[in-house]
Amino acid sequence: MAEAAVNFVLGKLGEIIVKEGKLLGGVGEQVKWAQRELTNIQCYLRDADFKRRKGDARAENWLNQLRDVAYRIEDAIDIFFVEVEDNRQKDHQKGPSFKDKLKRMWHKPKELHKLAIELGDIKKVLDGIIKSRIDYGIEPLQDIEGRGAHMMPSRRATYHDVDETEVVGLDADRNKILELLSDEKIRRRAVITIVGPGGIGKTTLAHMVYKSAMKDFEYHIMLSVSQQFSQTDLLLKMLKKFNITVPENTDVGELIMELKDNLGRSKYLIILDDVWEVNFWNQLKNALPDNKNGSRVLMTSRFIDVAKSADRGMPPYELDFLNDKESRDLLLKKAFFYQEFDEEYPSDLFEIADELSKKCKGLPLALIVLGGILSTKDHTHSAWERVLRTMDWQSDGRGCMDVLAMSYDDMPYYLKTCFLHLASFPEDYKISAKRLIKMWIAEGFIPHEGRKSMEEIAEDCLEKLFQRCMIQVSSRHLNGLIKKCRVHDLLRDLAMYQAGKENFITVLRNPQEINYPDTATRRASFQSCHPQLIKYVGPNIRSLLYFFPKDVPKYNEFRLLKVLEVVGVDISVKKSLTGLDKLIHLKYLGFRKCSSNLTIPVDSLGCLKNLETLDLRGISTEGTIPSNLWEIDTLRHVLFDKHNHLVLPPNAYLRNLQTIKRVDLDGKPWPVNKIPCLTNLRCLSLKAFAHWDNTIHLLGTLPLLISLKITAYMEILPNEIVYPRMLPNYRNLQTLFLEGRWPESVTLESSLFPPHLIKLTLSLSYLLHDPMEELGKLTSLKELRLRDYVYLGKKMVCLEGFPNLESLEVDLEEPKVFTVANGVMPKLKYLRKSYDLILELPPELLHLDKNNGLNAELIRDLRDLDNTTNKNTKDQAQVDIKKGIQELTSDEEIRFEQKAMSKDMFAKGILPSSADAIDAYLDLVGARRNI
Repeated sequence: MAEAAVNFVLGKLGEIIVKEGKLLGGVGEQVKWAQRELTNIQCYLRDADFKRRKGDARAENWLNQLRDVAYRIEDAIDIFFVEVEDNRQKDHQKGPSFKDKLKRMWHKPKELHKLAIELGDIKKVLDGIIKSRIDYGIEPLQDIEGRGAHMMPSRRATYHDVDETEVVGLDADRNKILELLSDEKIRRRAVITIVGPGGIGKTTLAHMVYKSAMKDFEYHIMLSVSQQFSQTDLLLKMLKKFNITVPENTDVGELIMELKDNLGRSKYLIILDDVWEVNFWNQLKNALPDNKNGSRVLMTSRFIDVAKSADRGMPPYELDFLNDKESRDLLLKKAFFYQEFDEEYPSDLFEIADELSKKCKGLPLALIVLGGILSTKDHTHSAWERVLRTMDWQSDGRGCMDVLAMSYDDMPYYLKTCFLHLASFPEDYKISAKRLIKMWIAEGFIPHEGRKSMEEIAEDCLEKLFQRCMIQVSSRHLNGLIKKCRVHDLLRDLAMYQAGKENFITVLRNPQEINYPDTATRRASFQSCHPQLIKYVGPNIRSLLYFFPKDVPKYNEFRLLKVLEVVGVDISVKKSLTGLDKLIHLKYLGFRKCSSNLTIPVDSLGCLKNLETLDLRGISTEGTIPSNLWEIDTLRHVLFDKHNHLVLPPNAYLRNLQTIKRVDLDGKPWPVNKIPCLTNLRCLSLKAFAHWDNTIHLLGTLPLLISLKITAYMEILPNEIVYPRMLPNYRNLQTLFLEGRWPESVTLESSLFPPHLIKLTLSLSYLLHDPMEELGKLTSLKELRLRDYVYLGKKMVCLEGFPNLESLEVDLEEPKVFTVANGVMPKLKYLRKSYDLILELPPELLHLDKNNGLNAELIRDLRDLDNTTNKNTKDQAQVDIKKGIQELTSDEEIRFEQKAMSKDMFAKGILPSSADAIDAYLDLVGARRNI
């Protein structure tokens, strides 16, 4: 990670030289020297990393030294600015007396002197590192052009190693691939690509397909491509497989023509295993003629982009992980490799085999490695239980880790840092892509790229990790961007292993696991543990993430902190977070799902002059958010809870601000010449009851706005809001939320709405005419939410339209009947309704109405439970509620959430208010909210 550290520090030095050159005084020359030396040394990093991966310990040590020096430079400069700010605040508190001014004249030279001494020491160390490069034989980048990853030795097994008697769970996949190979409707030369992470069984499946399909093709070969791909070598291998000889030194063009001529009009099957390069197919396709006779090319790859670039008409075939039964079967086959029938397996091992196989999370390679370990142990419950208790993938599963590490080694440095950062999150945690991206930007992981915003580049990075099968996508937004993701347990183990090696992240879970981590680590993640473990973290920490801590998180002593994220603090007494104003380097501050007993005083947040993201949606606030918050020109995202409304002042100039959520425009009317300048704003959520001119003026100045939420409750919306087409640049809007009464004179028309609208929410509209006919004409609409008195009639009818609607929520007090005609909403996948709403659906949509059985008795039980003080009655009500929830659905994912809710709401015997309890329950089963 030396390359990542050097690049990050170089970016920071450049920024400081531009912004703070005067403050640095004469030390600025030393800073510029460090910048020059680190720039010069960049060209050697890739060769050093190449040697490190080949096992060169000296190169690895050289890179570690360089990384530590880069961090030391960063620390020296950050500490200097902290000391300067401390003294400035002391002077401010005492008042600007003549004596204080004289004192400051002494302080700044003293701070600069300390910085100069530290940079002088660093210079000596860096000079030594530069000189040792020659001794280690580390060359500049241009001398090793083209070597890179292709010179790395392959660590994969070839397809000849596959033993089909030990294959589990691939029969259905083989049959589906065979159907694609033999599909008579597809006469063109089709390219099918099997995609999945390392170790999932792509090569095994390809070999199975090859053995079954070869008889149906005149010509058929299977070759391994791998990272050592060379166009010339591959063409020569293919010709050799077809028994075609060519003279030595034949150029690539002639090889292509030779292969093409020999295949002629024949029907062929070519299987190419382990393709890594996206442009691979472009280098090969001209050698394989398209005879319109059903010829096929089958590839395997870890990268979805490889499939998409080869044949856009043939979607990638994504291989799934094994289920629990398949996992156990494969594990036992490997553990008892000498036995033929599972009936011979000792019955007392089945339960422990289940537990062991679940650790592998369905990854065949991991199961095979673990099965191999078990085959060397006594076949007793105690011996296998000991393996379960002590299994360590980073040592015992080295073979599996090596295969997965190939994908990691192949990534550019900025993707490596993004991947390693995923180790910060708990096991099986669904990671919000938006939060993750904001943290990556605050950490400095994201490189600049043309005119794209940092968020857009970060979204590309996340997508690249998915394309490389390093993450799993849990859900996507309607615009196709990743919404939530997670990391397979073994890939997370890989990330934790590499992050630990590089002092990149320390993960703390309980004291028993602590192995006295290196206090030089830059980041720490506390996962369901006591914050007292903070003593294992060094003072120069840059990032602290707390997940479900047992007490108030600690952070005050970490003055160089850039990222602070707190999730799920559960405390029973009132406590306040203080001292945040001292964290002057803080760029990301986020709180989610925190107890109402935990509060944050917000009056000093304006002191955080480097802040980029402020997310207070999950914590209670004390005091008034200061107006000087809007003077922080680095702000990118400001998100408040519904109780944290903030008045946006006129004259605010925030060129980087992209998101404001829960802002209040009900202040004084703005002068026309003092409208806030927010030209980069993409997402705006605001509350407005009066001074609509403020809202309308602001909306007229936002050229990039794509998401707009206006909450007016029972107030009447002005024409400029219900007619969004009257707003400049309205055509960019993709998401629109309007809560408030429509003027009685206005009839809803589809032409009023932006042409590319994807998501629309209407609430408390009090429309006099059924809006469904006009809404059905919004051809781009994918999600529609109708809530609380949208329409005052008795029945809403959808007779036509909604060609692309995928999600519909009808959560209404009135009307009581909602009808959908045949052929309407052909792409609908999700439906949510009020518990008492009568749905009249066509046969093709009936399966979406899962909640017809929602039981009013269960809702009554919830209310009774909150109102009763009798323990026996409460206990019985809890039992009835749990039983009722279990009967309502068999959906596995919802059952998982039921367990979480039951644990949180019922098991403790402490419930929130009845409205909250019912709201949580009804949200869970997909019924109406806020009964």
